[in-house]
Amino acid sequence: MSDNQHLDLSQSSRNSAAGLQSDKPLKSWQTPKHLLMLVSIVVPIAFASWQALLNNFVIEKASFTGAEIGLLQSVREIPGFLAFTAIFILLFIREQSFMLLSLIMLAVGVAITGFYPSVAGLLCTTLLMSVGFHYFETLKQSLSLQWLTREEAPEALGKFISIGALASLITYSALWLLLEVVQLDYKWVYLIAGGAALALVLFICVAFPRFEAKIPQNKKLLLRKRYWLYYALTFMSGARRQIFVVFAGFLMVEKFGYSASDITLLFLINYLFNWIFAKRIGRLIGRFGEQKALVLEYIGLVFVFVGYAFVDSAMLAGSLYVIDHLFFALALAIKTYLQKIADPADMASTAGVSFTISHIAAVVIPVTFGLIWLVSPASVFLAGALMAVVSLILAFNIPNKPEEGNEVRRFRWS
Repeated sequence: MSDNQHLDLSQSSRNSAAGLQSDKPLKSWQTPKHLLMLVSIVVPIAFASWQALLNNFVIEKASFTGAEIGLLQSVREIPGFLAFTAIFILLFIREQSFMLLSLIMLAVGVAITGFYPSVAGLLCTTLLMSVGFHYFETLKQSLSLQWLTREEAPEALGKFISIGALASLITYSALWLLLEVVQLDYKWVYLIAGGAALALVLFICVAFPRFEAKIPQNKKLLLRKRYWLYYALTFMSGARRQIFVVFAGFLMVEKFGYSASDITLLFLINYLFNWIFAKRIGRLIGRFGEQKALVLEYIGLVFVFVGYAFVDSAMLAGSLYVIDHLFFALALAIKTYLQKIADPADMASTAGVSFTISHIAAVVIPVTFGLIWLVSPASVFLAGALMAVVSLILAFNIPNKPEEGNEVRRFRWS
């Protein structure tokens, strides 16, 4: 066999491993895993900037109270509730292309946020940003679980979190400089963050070829009884996460007077921890299993939420915020649990359904708990502690070695 034939076979093998249906030679970095790494950078630049500035922006520029912020966050979660519609859109557009289009919507929504400091304006820009964000997260989960093997998934997913955390560190450092040193107005900071994210997405669109799924995906909605524990964990995770996303940051600003730069520094600490530990956490999940990881997370969150309810120290509140964020990395165990128990052809459909399930409570909680906040902020966080207890009970039902046919310890449904 000639050297040229050896080269052709080697290239063909690499194309096949990448899932690429093309004879065009690939560069060593043009792989699905590297694509996933790069898209993991876009969200920290765009959405994390939106989130870090939001509470100060809406209070200082739009005079929001807990009721308005609750309404805004409920509207933000509507696209998450409708994430199941992604499966229908996939009848007309490929997953990879749809994911990149979603990132463009996210970046544009963030870029224009600062130009509309009113309730109506923020509802519109938030809706655009959120449609892109939630479709992206749905598609990223689906493609990650399709492109990664079960053995490499926990560590790889942890690595993506770590890469996103590093991007967040750089983003929040830039935000702090823009706010404190340059002293730019919020609208220009939002424009810079959204514009940077958009530029990166356009580079990804040009630089990477189209990768095909190794296993054709079901293009219809599926609800399987044997996935019930995954659905339940996802629902509780979505409900509980709203307490952190909506009200923990709002607590820092309203009760303890944190400035925008203070919140940015908190996020810097959060993502420094994730950068250091997320990949290791993913590796530990692969070693010790999903059950132990989730039990640890939920026990910790009970104490964190009770702490939020009664904290009187700004320093202690900030510490709870950092610890709360660190536990998020453990939640990737829910995704790897699904990968182990699910039919590989169900990943796209189940990703859409799971995001809808996680947002059933998310659509309701911000606006209703925003009203509760006006009466008793502590009650909001005590409700979060109760949600963590329910999640803990569910986590104990995960088998030590989950797989298809061994999805739960008890209440197994065919």
